[in-house]
Amino acid sequence: MTAVVGGDRRIGDRYPTRIATTASLIEREEPAVRGGPEDGMFGVQELEAHERDGFVQVPQLLTPAEVAGYAAELDRLATDPDVRRDERCVVEKTSNEVRSIFEVHRISDAIARLVADERVAGRARQILGSEVYVHQSRINYKPGFGGGGFYWHSDFETWHAEDGMPVPRAVSCSISLTENFPYNGCLMIMPGSHRTFVSCVGETPADHYRESLKEQEIGTPDPDSLTVLADRHGIAMLTGSAGSATFFDSNCMHGSSDNISPYPRSNIFVVFNSVENECVEPFSAPGRRPEFIGARDFTPVPH
Repeated sequence: MTAVVGGDRRIGDRYPTRIATTASLIEREEPAVRGGPEDGMFGVQELEAHERDGFVQVPQLLTPAEVAGYAAELDRLATDPDVRRDERCVVEKTSNEVRSIFEVHRISDAIARLVADERVAGRARQILGSEVYVHQSRINYKPGFGGGGFYWHSDFETWHAEDGMPVPRAVSCSISLTENFPYNGCLMIMPGSHRTFVSCVGETPADHYRESLKEQEIGTPDPDSLTVLADRHGIAMLTGSAGSATFFDSNCMHGSSDNISPYPRSNIFVVFNSVENECVEPFSAPGRRPEFIGARDFTPVPH
């Protein structure tokens, strides 16, 4: 693709965003699933659900013993003073508690092994129909009585605008380490919304990631577009026990509310991108985000 001189939009970009004064809805052409049941652990019904809804849940991806081990690892990381001082650690705006730790598969050997596990990376390869690399990994902590939510958004909108991801050929895996209730800030998705790209309004400022990791404003959909998608698709609240996982398409409209319950919610979050969809220069941002947020190492995850 050839850059437009003096602008931040690229010729041939099917998903222009943050360049117009009004929002627009763009229907997607790319499939959400490119592999078949013979390619991995998902069966026909699960792959059909992912193509239709944009997500599929795995009720018991981790054993109880594994959940306990990874929960202990999350506690260790959150209390490690070296990790707290690292730029990859993001704290809540109000409480100063740990909100997220990025590039966690490079900080923790235990989580690196989980990312490469066939139950995780293998399912991502099956969905995307190719080898995959880790575009982003992080731990999300949402403590009781104040864990902040994430407003409605499409990850692909951000990854396209700020990381240069060409098309929505990426899948996220969210692995729960605590029980997800409707009232402790569980993940909400509009089923089927992955088939529509919402072009957002607002120019991306320099170093936008510093604020967006705590609370995103630029790159969030307008109320009218959200209402159209919600009326069209409804809203699913993804609850489940500790050890369950959700694989969801990069263009799903999703979010979560604040956690005002006493019950914490934490998860390991891994984004797999196809090696055939390597990121280029950002489509709608003045520069790249740091590599711990949007990887530039496209080495495939080993089998």
